[in-house]
Amino acid sequence: MKDLDKTLFNIDISTMSPREGSLLVAEPFLSDEHFNHAVISLIDYSPEGSSMGIVMNRTSGYTLGQLVEGFADDVDIPVYFGGPMSRNRMFYIHRLGDLFNGAVEIMPGLWIGGDYNQVLQYVRDGYPSDDLIRFFIGYSGWDAGQLESEVREHVWAVTNPLSPEQMLRDSDDTYWHKVVRQMGSQYRGWQMQPMFPAAN
Repeated sequence: MKDLDKTLFNIDISTMSPREGSLLVAEPFLSDEHFNHAVISLIDYSPEGSSMGIVMNRTSGYTLGQLVEGFADDVDIPVYFGGPMSRNRMFYIHRLGDLFNGAVEIMPGLWIGGDYNQVLQYVRDGYPSDDLIRFFIGYSGWDAGQLESEVREHVWAVTNPLSPEQMLRDSDDTYWHKVVRQMGSQYRGWQMQPMFPAAN
C-alpha cells in the first residue's frame, strides 16, 4: 500500500531549473481554474526578473472568426487561453518563422509572433493551420523569484519541450497526459489522477 501511495501521490520529485523554451507542467492536484492540468511554454525567463509563458493546451471555446475583426464567423480556427494576463491581447506560436517578418524563435523550429498582417493574410488565403500555428489570448507571468518559488513548492514540474509538431498538437487534458508520459516513469502516478479530483 505504501508503494501505491508513493506512485499515486508523489509530487515531491526533483525537477530541472526553468529556462527559456522549457515546459512547466502543472502538478495533478493544482486546482487553480487557469492552470489545472496546464502545460506552459516558457517564452521569456530571467532568474533576476520577470518571466512569461503561454499555456499551450487550454481551449477557450472561441474561434478566430468570433474574435478577430475582418474574419467571417465561419473561420473556425480555435483560439487558446494563454493565461490570465492581458486577455485582450492575442499571441501566436507557430512553425512558420520564415513566412512572418519579426517572428522570434523560442526553440529550434518553433517561433512566437511575427507581422500580424502577414499572419492574418496567411489565414485568409486558406493555408493550413493544424499543427502549424496556434492562437492564444492572454499570457502567464511571474515576478522576480515567483516562478522559482513555485517550482520549489512543486506547483510545476519543469521538463524539456516536445518536438515542434507535438507542441502544436492536441489540447486540454490529452496534451497534459502526453507531456507527462514523456517525463519518465517517476511521473506515472500523475496520470492516474483525475483532472478535477473533487469530482471523483
